[in-house]
This record gives sequence, C-alpha cells and structure tokens, in this order.
Amino acid sequence: MTTTGTTTPTMRAVTCHAGALDVVDLPAPRPAKGQLVIDVARAGICGSDLHARLHADELKGVMDEIGYPDFINSAATVVLGHEFCGEIAERGKGTPRALKVGTPVAVFPMLRAHGGVHMTGLSPLAPGGFAEQALAEASMAFAVPNGLSMDIAALTEPMAVALHAVRRSDISRRDTAVVIGCGPLGLAVICHLKARGVGTIVASDFSPGRRALAKRCGADVVVDPAVDSPYDAAAAKGMITEAPALFELAVGSMEKLRKVPGWVHLYRLVDSLGGANPKRPIVFECVGVPGMIDGVIAAAPLGTRVVVVGLCMGDDKLRPSMAIGKEIDLRFVFGYTPLEFRDTLHLLADGKLDAAPLITGTVGLDGVATAFDELGDPEKHAKILVDPRSSATAPV
Repeated sequence: MTTTGTTTPTMRAVTCHAGALDVVDLPAPRPAKGQLVIDVARAGICGSDLHARLHADELKGVMDEIGYPDFINSAATVVLGHEFCGEIAERGKGTPRALKVGTPVAVFPMLRAHGGVHMTGLSPLAPGGFAEQALAEASMAFAVPNGLSMDIAALTEPMAVALHAVRRSDISRRDTAVVIGCGPLGLAVICHLKARGVGTIVASDFSPGRRALAKRCGADVVVDPAVDSPYDAAAAKGMITEAPALFELAVGSMEKLRKVPGWVHLYRLVDSLGGANPKRPIVFECVGVPGMIDGVIAAAPLGTRVVVVGLCMGDDKLRPSMAIGKEIDLRFVFGYTPLEFRDTLHLLADGKLDAAPLITGTVGLDGVATAFDELGDPEKHAKILVDPRSSATAPV
C-alpha cells in the first residue's frame, strides 16, 4: 500500500471493465461501523469470475428480476474476487474485541455499502479480493483456526458452496453419487462426498487431467463420457433405466403381494422404510452450460435426484414430459449459509476435509489476466489463487 502525496493511502487492485482486466491504484478502503479492513493474503479465482468477466450481462437481467439491480455488468468497473482470506489490518467502530488486528480470517463475501447489502466481488458497490486490501463485515468474518494455511483458508468459500449442495441433496452413505463435471466445483463436491463417507462416487469429465484430480479428491470411479456412460458405471442392483422394467416391477410385485394376507399393511411397512421405490443415484450437475440438465434427465435412471450446482449463465431448455415420465427430482442450489461457511472452515482446519488437490497455481496481481486465460485449459489448472504480494505473472 502506498500514499498519494501525504494524505491519501492507495492500494493496488485488479479491475474488470468491459471484459478487460487491469492492475490499477485505488484508494485504500476505510472501515465503517462494524467493518474490518483485511490485508488480503489469498483470493481464489472462481468459475463465476471467468463467466462474469465476459458474460455478466447475460445474468444481469435475471438478477434484476429477483430484485438485485447492483450485480456486475459490462459497463461497470468491478474489483472481482469473492473467495478470499487475510489478516485484519484495521477495525471499525463496534467490532468484536476478539477480532484483533493481525487475526487471520476467512470472509463471507457480503458487505453493507451504499444503503444495502451487496455481493463482494460481484458488484461495483462492494470491491472484492483481487486487491491488496478489502472490506469485510465483522459479523461475517471468521477467525481461521488451528493455524490453517492461507492457501487452504481461501478455499472456504467454494468448499462451502459444495457443502450446501451436498446437504441439499439429502445423500446418505448408502447412496451412489454421480458428479458430472470435474472443474473446481465438481471437485469440491467430490471432496465433501468423500468426507461424508458416501459409498460410491462416480465422476465424469472429458478432461484426463480433471479425471485424475477427481481420483485424488476421492472419486471411486472416473469416466470419460465420450467413451462410457457415468450412469452405467453407477448402476446398482434395483436401478431401473427404462419404463418397461418399472411396469414389470409394479405388476410383478403386486402379483406376489396379493398372495399374502394383509398385504396392504406389509406394503405400507415396506414403503415407510423406503423399500418400495427403485434405487436411484444422486447426480450433481456441475458443468453449467446449456443442454446439460436436459441431457442428465434423459440419460439418468428413473427416479434420479438431480442437484443442479453449475451456473448456466444463458438460456436453457428441457423437456418437462421427460422429467415427469421418469419422475426426476430436480433441485437447484445457490450459495451457502453463514453456518455452512463457518462449518466448512472448521472441517478444513480440523483435517476432516481435504481440499488441497484443487490448488494448481498461484499468481500475483500482475498475473491475474494470464491466470484467467490459463484457466480456460482444463488440462493445466483447477483452482488458481491470487497472492496480492507475489510478483508472479504466471501461475506457479
């Protein structure tokens, strides 16, 4: 951080405007009541940052419709970076005494500013972590426990997204999970499934490099979808893939049950224990491009629960009749709760969740544009971190 003349402190940051990433000097942040200034130690580059750089306007209309008009757009200048951690440099009035200067914290990326609460790093009104310093709400800053490294602490945010998705899936250890797409989000989901002890985890991706990372994160089976079906790899006894088999199950079961006195009570008991329905996998769609949801619905076994984690920025379409005919359970997830963020940080710090395989490189602020470009090649990188005090201009 430097000063302009003798009075105005400035800092270096990466701004995004009309798709261009530039390293500039900006005024250093000052904390309002209840806020902290964070010396950023690490900030992760997220897939949504890559999309927002060039395609923010596609999502802007949706955000307007749900009542948030201050989302990033191509005409605005934004400091990206919503996955970050660092040390407290300055405390505003009314902040908890436990959050002392020098305390390492992971930051839940929401900030009070300009009369509202804004998405840090995804709004021009809340500058993010691709900078030497960033603001955080003290209520949303979580002290990093157990000496956890800043590299891993920076993964709290994306790993919290995955925890929320896994929790919303209601998956059990006996279930079979199928993860479609092994980018950073899919890999994070695999890490959580492994930590939960899910019995069978099938991962699918066209990239050999990402399939290798999926194995390192805990996938039991990895599939190249150009060669094999992930649903065939996940097939278990009792799964039904075609309607005639379901019809046969219904009629055949009733032929046997009707021979038993009091069959209705037996049927009710089996149904209450979850044994009356065909087995099905739980699928995590982690790609987020048009056509993926409909493709999963068409290919997955009957009764599959599909958790949509990947964010498709543009329009998409699906065939409701296909989803209805197969009785697909479709769930959409977004973000995480403050408790899930806190719990993720502690899972990482306690060694119960291993996210280290996701990190494939680190750059300084002058290397952010190069890192964005290199993340377009799935064989090179999964998660690149930004260290604002590093001089690296390419991922190392």
